[in-house]
Amino acid sequence: MGYFYLIAGINHFLTPEFYLPLIPPFFSHPDLINTLSGVAEILLGLGILYFPTRTRAAWGVVLMLLAFIPAHVYFIQIGSCIEEGLCVSEWIGWVRLMIIHPILIFWAYWIAKNPRIYG
Repeated sequence: MGYFYLIAGINHFLTPEFYLPLIPPFFSHPDLINTLSGVAEILLGLGILYFPTRTRAAWGVVLMLLAFIPAHVYFIQIGSCIEEGLCVSEWIGWVRLMIIHPILIFWAYWIAKNPRIYG
């Protein structure tokens, strides 16, 4: 999980054009939101990898994933397709929101509750 979020966070800086259209327009300063999301994912990913901070970082991942829900809902609202960007079947947007996102939240929760088992 730590490497997953570390790479995802770095990707916010390498390809911001992928993330910016996913930020709902009712949020101001999308560039700042993208930057803060990237920094959070990098720091939380590193926190998961370092045992003394693993539990707190895992709870941070849970909170971060909850904060990302509006972006998933917005993606569904716009038909799961961004012009000149990510475009998938609408059912994939629902699967991301209703199945994958809860699995990721549960994974982080499980690590927060079982930090020594996580390898």
